[in-house]
Amino acid sequence: MELTLIQWGQVMTLSMIAVALGMDAFSMGIGLGLKRIPGSQMTLISLSVGFFHIIMPLLGMGIGHFLSTLLKDIAVMLGGIMLCLLGLNMLYQVVKGDDSEELQVQSFWQTLILSLSVSMDSLSAGLSLGFFSTDMVLAVLLFGFAGLIMAGTGLMLGRIFGGWIGRYGEVIGGFILLFLGGKFLF
Repeated sequence: MELTLIQWGQVMTLSMIAVALGMDAFSMGIGLGLKRIPGSQMTLISLSVGFFHIIMPLLGMGIGHFLSTLLKDIAVMLGGIMLCLLGLNMLYQVVKGDDSEELQVQSFWQTLILSLSVSMDSLSAGLSLGFFSTDMVLAVLLFGFAGLIMAGTGLMLGRIFGGWIGRYGEVIGGFILLFLGGKFLF
């Protein structure tokens, strides 16, 4: 089965959004990797982030799809605005540089809360994508896979390279979301 040009476009767009959203997980992974946490805990964190990167956008898409039926004509523009705002928020967080909160992951519940917190952007992106006719299964699988892989990669790289990678990753993710949101607006 060959994909049409439109389907390839959707796969590429969703992949770029997945990578942009995974930048928070990547940065968090680098921060935790610096603490040299055990491999079993790294696996649990990566799986937890991947899980929430599936659940949160799924929830957001459901809400966005419902709202798009109510808003019809302005739904695409609203989705583009939300992606731009999400990108601007990521860039603001980098500029703000709030590193005062120390990452602590010493229990299963702390792992879940941390994973949920880095997956909140996925809820907003899911809400935006719910305004479009997006392939929901493809989107949540790409988001979950990207979150899992980027969290795990960040954890491993944090052990090796230290903290300088994290901020650059979030800047790239913010610009990707701004670019994609802008494409829907103009």
